[in-house]
Amino acid sequence: RCQLPIDDENSTYYILPNGSVESLLYPWDEGQGSWSTCLRYDTNYSSQYFSSGVPATSTVACSSWLYDKSIYESTISVEWDLVCDKAWLRAISDSLLMLGVMLGSIIFGALSDRLGRRPIFFISLVLQVIFGVLVSISPDVYTYMLTRMVVGATTSGVFLVAYVIAMELVGPKRRMFTGVAFQLFFTAGFLVTAGAAYLIRNWRLLQIALTLPGIAFFSYWWFIPESVRWLLTKGRTEEAKENLRAVARENKKVLDESMLEDLCAQSEADRKAAVNGAEPIKRPSLIDLFKYPNLRKKSLIIFFLWFVNSGTYYGLSWNTSNLGGNEYLNFVISGAVEVPAYTFLILTLDKWGRKLILCGAMILAGLCLLATVFVPHDMDWLNIVLAMGGKLAISSSYGTVYVLTAEQFPTVIRNVGLGAASTFARVGGILAPYANIMAEVWTPLPLIIFGALALSSGTLALLLPETLNKKLPETIEDGESFGKKQKKLVVEEKNCEEMVHLNSHKS
Repeated sequence: RCQLPIDDENSTYYILPNGSVESLLYPWDEGQGSWSTCLRYDTNYSSQYFSSGVPATSTVACSSWLYDKSIYESTISVEWDLVCDKAWLRAISDSLLMLGVMLGSIIFGALSDRLGRRPIFFISLVLQVIFGVLVSISPDVYTYMLTRMVVGATTSGVFLVAYVIAMELVGPKRRMFTGVAFQLFFTAGFLVTAGAAYLIRNWRLLQIALTLPGIAFFSYWWFIPESVRWLLTKGRTEEAKENLRAVARENKKVLDESMLEDLCAQSEADRKAAVNGAEPIKRPSLIDLFKYPNLRKKSLIIFFLWFVNSGTYYGLSWNTSNLGGNEYLNFVISGAVEVPAYTFLILTLDKWGRKLILCGAMILAGLCLLATVFVPHDMDWLNIVLAMGGKLAISSSYGTVYVLTAEQFPTVIRNVGLGAASTFARVGGILAPYANIMAEVWTPLPLIIFGALALSSGTLALLLPETLNKKLPETIEDGESFGKKQKKLVVEEKNCEEMVHLNSHKS
């Protein structure tokens, strides 16, 4: 609350002065549905003022604040007064974190292709621990934002590179399970963070507690091998052979040496052919996705889907403190609902189809979030139920859009398309904090923004073709014709049939 002239100058108590009436201290904030925390009445709050029982007619902005520390001992908002006209700094902080994630995916992704998965994973891990500790000792909010952005970048180096290592280590039959297991461990980290925050109420100590366990992962140096696929693409066949032999020993399998030699020889031949090719092959680029009308339409819809899924997912994850009720419990539920979401995908994605699940989940998320506008101020539980229903649905759609996107783009440009879609996702994550800060104006506004976006994108996704059990497009031409209604062809076939019918009568 706003510190008042009648408060002791060095007061740290949040509780109002004895005998004071809140309606005489602060104006009512209609958007928040509570007494203002940014304005106070322009008066000296004398005994005569309170005796009159009539609020002052003018207000002034607060210059200092007192905080309720019954829930949090210390936060960045409390320490640096990031409230009212400085609340936007909280949004910038989260946006810079997501900007770091985007830059990290570009930088560390390229370095892992050039230098190897394993060294980049450990370099990222070391940097993450170092800068994680630096975040905890930040002397001001600007240092905090900068070091936290670096932590965001290293998160991509750790998580995404580890994901690539895992996917390149397992066979095709285990890839779906491995991908979902990765997401479940991400959810487990979500829940561990909630537990740690409940036990440690000081943000600096919490940051250290969440950072230092990363040191334990340094031990992976002795357990995680370099990707065999990467080694073969770089011509390091002897290292690849040794890694494959180690895998066979671990699994108690007998490795056919002749088959191993054939595999390495073929990979080496392919690598040399690619390096020594006389004529450079013209590779499709992102521009090709916009040259043709059907590909352009599908690409724009897909990019919008990624933007909305990411923005809504992270926006809901960060918005739990605005829902009312117990903030720790809200955060736990927000993470826990992802478990049934991913389990649902495992059971239905290959049966019901990608399009049905994606559209249904996004529309459901939109309806749940938009419904919060009708929830009365005193029904926090209903607000939480609707918001968590939206989080469950958007988690399902986020998991589905990965699969659908990979199957929509032609093989020759699939990686380019996925990379572009991922960039739009990061932009959604960067902008999500600015939607959340709108709660300062009107509490339900962030959920309304996310709900409207989810509903519109779910409806747009109906224009995409289903990919389940369909032959996936290989070339740009395949991608343009995939899912395109062949109206002209149908008319021509019908005309041909009529001509044959007439000719048969003439004869």
